[in-house]
Amino acid sequence: MGRWAFFYSKGGRRGASQVVTIFPILVMLGCLLATACTRLPTLVFPKPGLTPATVPSVVNHKGRLSDVDATALLARRLGHTKINASMLAGLEEAATGRPLIAGNKVTLLFDGPRTIAAMMAAVAAAEDTIHLETYLFDQDPLGLAFADLLIAKQKSGVQVSVIYDCVGTLGTPQGFFDRMQEAGIRLLPYNPVNPFRQPGRWQINNRDHRKILVVDGKIAFTGGVNITAVYARSSLFRSKIPNPAAVGWRDTHLQVEGPAVAALQWMFLDSWARQEEALLPDRNYFPVLPPVGEKMLRVLGSSPGNNLEIYKAYFLAMSGATKSIHITAAYFVPDPQILKALMDAAQRGVDVKIILPSISDSGAVFHAGRSYYTRMLKAGIKIYELKTAVMHAKTAVIDGSWSTVGSANLDMRSFLHNKEVNVVVLGDAFGREMESAFQEDLQDSKVVDPELWKHRSFGLRFKERMARLISYWL
Repeated sequence: MGRWAFFYSKGGRRGASQVVTIFPILVMLGCLLATACTRLPTLVFPKPGLTPATVPSVVNHKGRLSDVDATALLARRLGHTKINASMLAGLEEAATGRPLIAGNKVTLLFDGPRTIAAMMAAVAAAEDTIHLETYLFDQDPLGLAFADLLIAKQKSGVQVSVIYDCVGTLGTPQGFFDRMQEAGIRLLPYNPVNPFRQPGRWQINNRDHRKILVVDGKIAFTGGVNITAVYARSSLFRSKIPNPAAVGWRDTHLQVEGPAVAALQWMFLDSWARQEEALLPDRNYFPVLPPVGEKMLRVLGSSPGNNLEIYKAYFLAMSGATKSIHITAAYFVPDPQILKALMDAAQRGVDVKIILPSISDSGAVFHAGRSYYTRMLKAGIKIYELKTAVMHAKTAVIDGSWSTVGSANLDMRSFLHNKEVNVVVLGDAFGREMESAFQEDLQDSKVVDPELWKHRSFGLRFKERMARLISYWL
């Protein structure tokens, strides 16, 4: 999810039509005032002065590797595309300032049931700390079960701390959170809707869209999955569901073990500190994390006013693509530079395929995204729409060796106004797993035919144009 409550249809999440009618007006005015002068920077590939390191920085549990060791490790991990991937890794480091982290185990988790089961298993095994940062935390059967488990762990002596977004949880009763707080769980409501809760610091347009769970500082989860009932069921992905009414949302999440967990732990603690809430208790937040796998990755975080790490990484990877760009996107309202990077790639012969929703919880975003189809199809980009299930995954695999899974959508809101997190994984082995998943999603999708698209109805065209007018604020 990740849209504003007032953009949901009447049948959408938690009956958003029940929200007090004055709130949409206040939020829209806040958006207009807060974003009037905010723009993404102009990016050039390759940017003059942006010189990649001869050898990209690689760190592990002992610190930074020597150039000799880093070169040898990159050669082993990046497979047949090691030259291009190594150059991209150097550019990405120069642009984002984030090093590669070696020695990790990364597990792909598809859809809600598998992801939630893995997260709850990790929480159940916690011995010291549990840190959860989420956009949605609903009071429904799944949310209640998750909350009950957190409360049980808190009562057993594990310190549980939760950051939740106040717009994302707008429909969740306060009593749901009060019960957790009364049990001793530390709660941080991110950017309250009420301006009097944070006098002088009210920023209604800035939201926390991250999904991070870190347990004992040793195992972490991140991706697109929230704590809400739409994840209680699987999508059609790798499953046989005869009843379409039983289909859940299609999403992708990661389970990370190894030295990179510390980067996600730090991201959570930084979010907590920046909200100027009470200090967290003294615990062992950063245990020694020896290598547990062979995956090499980069943890990227973005927040309003920072250096746009995720945006820059996407732009560099798209601009440098030589073979393929395969994307799944929940909310696709690209800025001019991302759109141009995709079209340029297609026109130079790169296989650009994008899987988007055919069903969405946000009509405005759905039609705004479709308003770009004509230009994209003319440029040679192949567009697919996932059938039956709501597409909520935010993933990309480029040239089979640069992969990312995270919370960031390809839109202005994610890049400029949300706190987001994405993990970039380098290497052919993980790339093959991502490609396999992408190909399976293609089987459950319908291609957008350029000729048929030309003859869509006037009503659809009108909706696209109207949504496009407000696309900056979606």
